[in-house]
Amino acid sequence: MHPRFTSAFSALPVNLQQALQPIMDAADFHGVLQANEVTQLQQATALEADALALALLPLAASCAVAPVSNFNVGAIARGSSGNWYFGANMEFRGAPLQQTVHAEQSAITHAWLRGETQLETITVNYTPCGHCRQFMNELNSGTAIRISLPGRAVSTLGDYLPDAFGPADLNIAERLLTPVNHGFSLQGDTLQQAAIEAANQSHAPYSHSYSGVALRSRSGQIFTGRYAENAAFNPSLPPLQAALILLNMHNEALDSVQQAILAECQGAVLSQHDATRATLAALGCGDFTAVTLSVCAVK
Repeated sequence: MHPRFTSAFSALPVNLQQALQPIMDAADFHGVLQANEVTQLQQATALEADALALALLPLAASCAVAPVSNFNVGAIARGSSGNWYFGANMEFRGAPLQQTVHAEQSAITHAWLRGETQLETITVNYTPCGHCRQFMNELNSGTAIRISLPGRAVSTLGDYLPDAFGPADLNIAERLLTPVNHGFSLQGDTLQQAAIEAANQSHAPYSHSYSGVALRSRSGQIFTGRYAENAAFNPSLPPLQAALILLNMHNEALDSVQQAILAECQGAVLSQHDATRATLAALGCGDFTAVTLSVCAVK
């Protein structure tokens, strides 16, 4: 088990610890509970799903990187597949606060990058802020997605975000987590191809400024992230942050990034280039390259 989890794990009920131990001791545990593992935990603890997810929140919060606020928030995105995905807030010392990742964004993006295509419930240890409520409103689950908090009855996003503004107000049919492929041809080396493939799966139905990032860490692993645009614009999540979410869930330090590539469209109305370079510099990575994709066509 990674040391980041030790304190929170030791405070869990004994029967939950015993059931979790072999899962979290596995070398390939990276913040995801497979559907069969969730079932095993429920059987071992006699906890129904909402109660189990609430009990696991301290583990998700242990993944927080909060050098500015020192305030750890954990979230668990529960997929229609039955898989559960950890998420936590992430802050970047030396970068603007606008680059921060919220816990709900982290869990949702984690699920998206793992191939989940729809979410049923978000479990989080603090009330979702307006930013996160708007981010969730971009999901293909719509306002029916369930929100579970400690000490409160389960509600829906519609309860937390009445009279919501979202994609339908802009006549946009595409929703976050629904698989897409924008058809950019792969080229270059392995890292470049990974960035282009991430851009192929990015969600940018408003600006059509598709983009993806690929990172190579000190361990040699490659982590990719996709742009997740939002109808309200400001809650959009840049592709670098998406890649950093995955790197963090693999228990790698943010300053372990050794090389980064951004793939984005030629002539797009938005560019991730300068913000990506600046945030990478704050993390100590100077090896940054941009790959230009073909012109993004308005669909």
